[in-house]
Amino acid sequence: MGIVTTSSETAFNQPAEAVYDFVSNPENWTKTYPGSAHVGSRKLPLPLKVGDVWTESGSNPDIVYTWHLAIAMRPKLWVFNSVGLLGHDREGKGGTPGRMTIEYHFTRPGQDITLFKRTMTIEAYKDAPLPDDLFRIVNPANIDKYHAAIARQLEG
Repeated sequence: MGIVTTSSETAFNQPAEAVYDFVSNPENWTKTYPGSAHVGSRKLPLPLKVGDVWTESGSNPDIVYTWHLAIAMRPKLWVFNSVGLLGHDREGKGGTPGRMTIEYHFTRPGQDITLFKRTMTIEAYKDAPLPDDLFRIVNPANIDKYHAAIARQLEG
């Protein structure tokens, strides 16, 4: 398998619970993450629980990612993944076989500081190359833009 990992961390002035609650709500992603244009077709019951499933699409609404919540340990760790066909169509066909895992880690290195670290790992078979559009979405610069957008949302 081929593995691609991007990671970034940012210090926030908000409590870990506030950062966790904001970023663990997929409906906030369209406000903050470049490449996330639409989440699901129904309102998600919050907080999400391990085993919950939702969908996300980017600027092309025909390419869908199905996410599964794997770990929810407020306010320390939140992990979700997509396994099978990454970037499939609305009927679940097409896409690239593999696994994408996104981990959110929250630590408190100081009394008024929350360190939020986001790591995205994509594992794909070498005979099923990832599409170029996916690499544009997972570009590390987009994660930093995502963190900056979270800061603006939390401060506003």
